[in-house]
Amino acid sequence: MGDRDLIRRLSSKQKRPIVRKRKQDIAVLISGGMDSCILLWDLSKKYQRVYPLYVRNGLLWEGIELYWLRRFLKAISNPKNSIQKITILNLPMRDLYNGHWSLTGYNVPDYHANDPSVYLPGRNLLLLTKATLFCAMNRIETLALGPLKGNPFPDSTRTFFRAFEKAASSGLDFPISLITPYRTLTKEEVILKGQSLPLELTFSCIQPAEKYHCGVCNKCAERQKAFKKAGLPDKTIYKNYWRR
Repeated sequence: MGDRDLIRRLSSKQKRPIVRKRKQDIAVLISGGMDSCILLWDLSKKYQRVYPLYVRNGLLWEGIELYWLRRFLKAISNPKNSIQKITILNLPMRDLYNGHWSLTGYNVPDYHANDPSVYLPGRNLLLLTKATLFCAMNRIETLALGPLKGNPFPDSTRTFFRAFEKAASSGLDFPISLITPYRTLTKEEVILKGQSLPLELTFSCIQPAEKYHCGVCNKCAERQKAFKKAGLPDKTIYKNYWRR
């Protein structure tokens, strides 16, 4: 082979586009809210198979949340999509949460309530326990969830996630990595990432009015304010938006 032929071959190799292979499998804890739905879509561009996991605790909004979550997943599905069929896991909490507003619907934190008022004891601890077991049994080494910047709860800290990751990997004898890609982002920044999605099909309300957002609870307030800060139209249907 002459020098010119060698140079021509090397040059043609350099011009070939670099194809980045997508990572294989990941599971995503999904609630039906904007943050986890956007995260699911975001990760579907990076992984070959993405498994949405929904853990049902028996809370009063879960039936409506699942209704909207299924609509959202259907809306973003296509033949080339890496998102797999949703898996619903059950972990009833009525024995421990008995009398709590999340089960009774009484004294639900309203529009002006502070964020700590919506705290559900051990929420991430519960969700992760069931989700990591699913991952180990299905040989999925990475689990993602979507806490945001400024999350005030003790089971949403980097320290907690690292400790749980280590304990789960040890206890299940299977390497599990927990990732929280949005923990440095605000809700409005996450909304901007997913602005091309049908965000009106996500659900954030803790006091549903029929099949819609009530418009007057803490989570509805958070949602409305985030859209306003992001400078995007809020297409969500709020049953009592006029009472805000």
